[in-house]
Amino acid sequence: MVAHLGVISFSSSCHLLHSSPQLSLCLHKPIVMATVSTDPVREWILTEGKASQITGISPVGGGCINLANRYTTDAGSFFVKTNRSIGPEMFEGEALGLSAMYETKSIRVPQPYKVGALPTGGSYIIMEFIEFGSSRGDQAVLGRKLAEMHKAAKSEKGFGFHINTWTSDWVEFYSKHRLAFQLKLAQQQFGDSAIYEKGQRLVKNLGALFEDVTIEPCLLHGDLWSGNISSDKNGEPVILDPACYYGHNEAEFGMSWCAGFGGSFYNAYFEVMPKQAGFEKRRDVYLLYHYLNHYNLFGSGYRSSAMSIIDDYLRILKV
Repeated sequence: MVAHLGVISFSSSCHLLHSSPQLSLCLHKPIVMATVSTDPVREWILTEGKASQITGISPVGGGCINLANRYTTDAGSFFVKTNRSIGPEMFEGEALGLSAMYETKSIRVPQPYKVGALPTGGSYIIMEFIEFGSSRGDQAVLGRKLAEMHKAAKSEKGFGFHINTWTSDWVEFYSKHRLAFQLKLAQQQFGDSAIYEKGQRLVKNLGALFEDVTIEPCLLHGDLWSGNISSDKNGEPVILDPACYYGHNEAEFGMSWCAGFGGSFYNAYFEVMPKQAGFEKRRDVYLLYHYLNHYNLFGSGYRSSAMSIIDDYLRILKV
């Protein structure tokens, strides 16, 4: 889902809260809003989708926020997600992120075709249907292709998104738009002044973890956990349901606690994007954002993990 200022942002199953809008890019082929019709999905498939007949519509599982269906036609299959209560902005953000990753020609992602409003309320997105294989594919190939995407897509504007204020400094961006936002939300939702106050001490001293580090704004998937990783029928890795933004490449590993990345993944990744000094000491600060996010979304079960990371860094930094 698209993340707007102060609004909850959900991905497929492992969800994200952001303080800023999702990625918006100038695309070679802009995704145009659909005109309202009786069935705009069917209308697009039978015109721009170059199908003459729809031979079947079957539900596809995996999501808990949107309805997902496979449309089988004489011109191939299409993957369609609909949401009856949220406007097109959510799917516009997803389409823009998918398009940005698709254009790197590195790792496979489903190509988005159309985003629009449903005449009865809500919205839809039509995209390429990818037939998945029986496994998540080769970890080394996943690591290499993810690194190739990070290397290929850089932003000259800085860190953040195209439709909100850009930040030239990564520490400022991550402190303000990631950690501080989540900490404030925890204070507002749960009255958790302890995690807020300790977290603010860390935020104010975060720069010490990034001394002598060169950070380029790389295009990140933003929500890379096991549910958003698969492979196609040829075994090539596929990544889905992005929450894209331009950030420090190391931040991509923030969901590693539920992504299952192994040694072969990291070895292949760092062959393309060399590991920088201090990677190990920064690793947990990127886990922290996602633990805080899950705390705010799903409750106290994630609080202890977040607080433990904060306490460890306050001890290491002696603040």
